[in-house]
Amino acid sequence: MNIVFYPDPVLRQKTKPLTEINREVCKKAEEMMELMHQAQGVGLAAPQAGWPVRLFIIDVDGTSCGEKVFINPVIVEEQGDLNKEEGCLSFPGITSKIIRAQRIKAHAYTLKGQKIEIEAEGLAARAWQHELDHLNGELFIDKMSPSNRLAISHQLKEFERLYKGAKVPV
Repeated sequence: MNIVFYPDPVLRQKTKPLTEINREVCKKAEEMMELMHQAQGVGLAAPQAGWPVRLFIIDVDGTSCGEKVFINPVIVEEQGDLNKEEGCLSFPGITSKIIRAQRIKAHAYTLKGQKIEIEAEGLAARAWQHELDHLNGELFIDKMSPSNRLAISHQLKEFERLYKGAKVPV
């Protein structure tokens, strides 16, 4: 399992809900955690690992004990707006200010199949929204202002040029 880089088509696919949580799902979630930590990220969606299912992991405090796996997540409420710098493991070296909700309420399932309710704010809320976008085939570049998108257009073209099934070096 490797991190998938833009413009890989899997990043634009709308994912399918997971209908069964088994040993393979748990193993892939564990591999995703390792990938995310190696890349020093705070979240990783399954499509970013080439796996088009509705699952993501988040570890906003970077201690590993804060890691969580969220299956079939849904945001049910958003409050406030916050314009903050954001990056993405599928776009190494690119960051931009993105407007996201400051607080969210959501629900998802754990690896044990338990439904959980989440309330998050700040970085955790931002990570939830970012990773959920990935599950819907949306990328953070889609949320950039036109001027910010123009500012990174040369980097995007370079990713597109390098893309021939090979991974972009980090």
